Amino acid sequence: MNKRNYYKELENKIDEFQKNNEVPKLLLHVCCAPCSSHCLEFLRQYFDVTVFFYNPNITEDKEYRKRVAEEKRLIEEYNRQVDEQDFEGMHSDAKARKISIIEGDYDPKEYFEAVKGYEDIPEGGERCRKCFELRLRKTAETAAKEGFEYFTTSLTISPLKNADVLNRAGEEAADYINAAITEKEGSLARKVFFLPSDFKKKEGYKRSIELSCRFGLYRQEYCGCGFSKAERERQKEENKR
Repeated sequence: MNKRNYYKELENKIDEFQKNNEVPKLLLHVCCAPCSSHCLEFLRQYFDVTVFFYNPNITEDKEYRKRVAEEKRLIEEYNRQVDEQDFEGMHSDAKARKISIIEGDYDPKEYFEAVKGYEDIPEGGERCRKCFELRLRKTAETAAKEGFEYFTTSLTISPLKNADVLNRAGEEAADYINAAITEKEGSLARKVFFLPSDFKKKEGYKRSIELSCRFGLYRQEYCGCGFSKAERERQKEENKR
């Protein structure tokens, strides 16, 4: 069985949209400003992008506020570039569009409920998959309610995240929400589709680091939850020995 090339699938969808002169409405779930930097730089050329900042897995309130503030600052900078048509040093040009943002509800209890029973699973395992499912299902639901055609996530930019697991979670979220629309016609605005991605490809992760440096973005040392923070602290202590 051939392994799917999610980046190529994304390129093929973009080619299709351009051929038909379409600019789809895309809801992009983002985990933080550094990870979204390259995704937004790339996607704003081809989509009408709205960021969806929904991350109840960030279990410390102070950390959450810092990350969402950085995301808003990055979007303001990208929108300034569009207003002033100033794309010097950017992989964008006059086709770039302004970006909007929707901030989801912040309630870490939703995360703890989703990963109940998986608290001791190491980073990258089943606990993370449950977290992905929670966030992507909420993204799919919001996309359908707000009339977006597509949704995807910036999480595939990370070399530490499994693109296959993330894309499957996104596709399952779309199937779940679309089934709900079919059963309760009119309760949600329209069916929505998951946009495949693997943003780390074509040096996407490297570009995200470059953009983080350019804009002085806060780069956290752990994914977001207290479990990942504790694991990161243990690793740092072990490296000191």
